[in-house]
Amino acid sequence: MRTLPRVLIVEDEPAIAELIAVNLRHNGFQPTWAMDGATAQRELDAVLPDVILLDWMLPGESGLSLARKWRANARTRQTPILMLTARGDEADRVAGLDAGADDYIAKPFSTREMLARIRAVLRRRVPEHAGGQVTIGDLHLDADTYRVSFRGQALKLGPTEFKLLHFLMQHAERVHSRGQLLDKVWGDHVFIEERTVDVHVKRLREAMGAAGVMVETVRGAGYRLTGQVQVPSAVGQ
Repeated sequence: MRTLPRVLIVEDEPAIAELIAVNLRHNGFQPTWAMDGATAQRELDAVLPDVILLDWMLPGESGLSLARKWRANARTRQTPILMLTARGDEADRVAGLDAGADDYIAKPFSTREMLARIRAVLRRRVPEHAGGQVTIGDLHLDADTYRVSFRGQALKLGPTEFKLLHFLMQHAERVHSRGQLLDKVWGDHVFIEERTVDVHVKRLREAMGAAGVMVETVRGAGYRLTGQVQVPSAVGQ
């Protein structure tokens, strides 16, 4: 018997939460509701959901803070997070993505849009590149153990940054447009904006530290990973 995908709804407005839950049930999902961060954490500790719908504005700890916390935790690191919020401008979308959200839904949203986005992040949850090891210069990635190192030093990457780096390393020196990266790394998802790629590339470079220079921006074309890395010396800095 197939288990229905579990969706944790973290929303402090009961009417909105119930409306979301009803639509999820009618479309083959198993929703659970938490009205604040503390309740949500108890639900996560009990059963790990397949996806989290997280409201930005919550009593107590904000959705932004919760997203950061769950991304930093090994158990919840790879659980997809969709941020629900009335904040719709670009700066807020970027803030949500920077906090670790996989996608962003601005209120008010249609049921069809919500379901499409949930299904899309669930499709992307299974990496296209299942396993194996890749080495480019001093950069080494092991997809089976989920480890990345540069010059023997371990790097800590989030799930999306890991998949992005894995893909770039498997196609080193090749330039990929933002659209191509969305398709290959995130999956076929019409709602995700190309700006999302820039946010995750920035986060990837920061996580890679000195090796971040290996991820190059090709003006007007996209991004590539190069093995021609020249790491500045400490004296030069």
